[in-house]
Amino acid sequence: MTDNTTSRQIRGIQGREWWLWSFTVTITLLLTLALASFSFPGLHILDDESYWFNLAQGVKALAGLVFLFDIYIVYQQIQIHRVRRKLAERDELFRLISEHAADMIALVDMEGRRLYNSPAYEKVLGYSAAQLSSTSGFEQIHPDDRERVRQAAEKTRITGMGQKLEYRILHSDGSWRVLESIASAVRNEKGETEKLVIVNRDITQRKRAEEMVVHSAFHDALTNLPNRALFLDRLQHAFALAKRLANYQFAVLSIDLDEFKMFNDSVGHRWGDELLIEVGKRMGTSLRSNDTVSRPLTNVRDSAPIGDNLARVGGDEFTVILENIQDPADAIRVAQRLQKEIGVPFALNEQEIVVSASIGIALFTSSCIKAEDLLRDADIAMHRAKRRGNAHEIFDLALHGSALTRLRLETDMRKGVERKEFLNHYQPIVSLKTGEVIGFESLARWQTSDGLLLPGRFIQAANDTGLIIPINRAGLREACHHLQSWCALFPAVPKLSMSLNVSAREFADPDFASDIAMVLRQTGVEPSSLQFEIMETVVMEDARRASEVFSQLKELGVRLSIDDFGTGYSSLSRLQQFPVDTLKIDRSFVCKMDSDKETLEIVRIIVMLAHSLGLKVVAEGTETAAQVEQLRNLNCEFAQGYFFARPGDHESVQTLLEKLQREQGSPSFRLEGPRGQYATTR
Repeated sequence: MTDNTTSRQIRGIQGREWWLWSFTVTITLLLTLALASFSFPGLHILDDESYWFNLAQGVKALAGLVFLFDIYIVYQQIQIHRVRRKLAERDELFRLISEHAADMIALVDMEGRRLYNSPAYEKVLGYSAAQLSSTSGFEQIHPDDRERVRQAAEKTRITGMGQKLEYRILHSDGSWRVLESIASAVRNEKGETEKLVIVNRDITQRKRAEEMVVHSAFHDALTNLPNRALFLDRLQHAFALAKRLANYQFAVLSIDLDEFKMFNDSVGHRWGDELLIEVGKRMGTSLRSNDTVSRPLTNVRDSAPIGDNLARVGGDEFTVILENIQDPADAIRVAQRLQKEIGVPFALNEQEIVVSASIGIALFTSSCIKAEDLLRDADIAMHRAKRRGNAHEIFDLALHGSALTRLRLETDMRKGVERKEFLNHYQPIVSLKTGEVIGFESLARWQTSDGLLLPGRFIQAANDTGLIIPINRAGLREACHHLQSWCALFPAVPKLSMSLNVSAREFADPDFASDIAMVLRQTGVEPSSLQFEIMETVVMEDARRASEVFSQLKELGVRLSIDDFGTGYSSLSRLQQFPVDTLKIDRSFVCKMDSDKETLEIVRIIVMLAHSLGLKVVAEGTETAAQVEQLRNLNCEFAQGYFFARPGDHESVQTLLEKLQREQGSPSFRLEGPRGQYATTR
């Protein structure tokens, strides 16, 4: 029932009571006059018998009328009482509802003065009835929302129809709450709106939940930074602005942490995640205020406020938009500042962690077609910087061309893995003391439709994409099968060995040792006949990880070698902590031995110290008889290079071994000079 109906009912009861009172007075006066008329002696003869008879009849008639009147009065009073009771019950029901309802109910006049406030106001907003009655209904409303609320109230007054409205209101503790409100008009007898009944509901928690849903859709859950979707939206905004304004310039930075996967695998994903969070905070605080546009909400991790123009787009990759820069040098300065900040050690897991970052920079130019192209260009520049390590690069057209070439190479490599186009070539390893072939090094080759490709053309891309793992796994299996076939063909020959290169990706792979164990079981190769060569830089980059992997490999029974020794930053004394068997001197030293005395002295020291640690030495890249003679004089045990033989495929190796046995009439394979060359590919 509406408030207008209630008002009409109250006015009806009041009118009925007034009419009943007037009717009672009128009837009472008439009955009194009727009774009085019998007492005037001039009107009747006292001894007339008809007088007394008429008097008796009149009294009876009046008594009947009085009785009927009393019944009517009682009936009317019962009806009035019943209506009053219903109104009282409804008032009590309204009171109970308004006092116990979670929604806040208010009655205000058209000036905003509060006439009634339900107790829910104190429960929800913390204001007592006295506090509310002393203030206007607009006073606690947020200043930015007041005019909108006034307009809604005015519209309700004119039309009599309320509309749902959301606005902010001040809590007694100083915080802002969001209310959902709807108003109803109370009209007077003239149909004019004189009051408003307003029902308010606190929807603060719902609004926060909605904001969190939206926030989660556009922000990274780990770092609370904008994700790729939001970043692309900001990038599109900057792109549109640059197209519209001639003097507006901006740049995109693509940032990637160096060797993060290795760190993550070594210390665990928990500390890897913590590092990403700290890196995000540090980059956010190092960006200037004009590097950002707006601030996202802060999540439960209480991360530092980061602008929408810094984002985490996946893994350890971050991106930055630098808006309204004046010169390309501005972008370079920001990149340098970010690298400096990231390079400061992080305190994680009770130890200092030092990381570096590679940054690619793409500048907006009028030739840019799509906003996404800038992010692609920055990513291309970042990968080029990554090859240098802890560097930054600016994208240019030449870099774009090389990137397209690299993209085609990666695509072809994936197809090549599927088609099994990668194969092994083998280069003999010769004992410098006896001249006998004691084993081979397995080297990857790619047989494409355009010819045979050497590792220099594809190994870096294979490492970057992770394709090196399936390529080397297939190469390991193939090398084991070939080694078994040679041993079966030449049973009288001392056991041959097989050396295989291990990439940084493989070394960081947690399944590396278990995969080797599986190949050993499948092929039946003796573990001691396999030697795995790990580059010095890979070993020394993470000594703890290297110790774990070496221990796992040694448990399998295989041998270990440090490859390209002398090109890194380790010392021989540091190798004592690793269970290695052999050192391989890098070809860059061997090739200069016969022409540079200082290089010869370096090789001599390496051989001497290796022997003092109980390690054997292999020299790679031997090409001249003078180099071979110098290595013999230094007591270097083994050598390989073009002087002895070029790498060749499985059939070429088998042909060579058969030839050596026929010529020498011996079960061993003596290979003592250029005559042993058996392949023409380099």
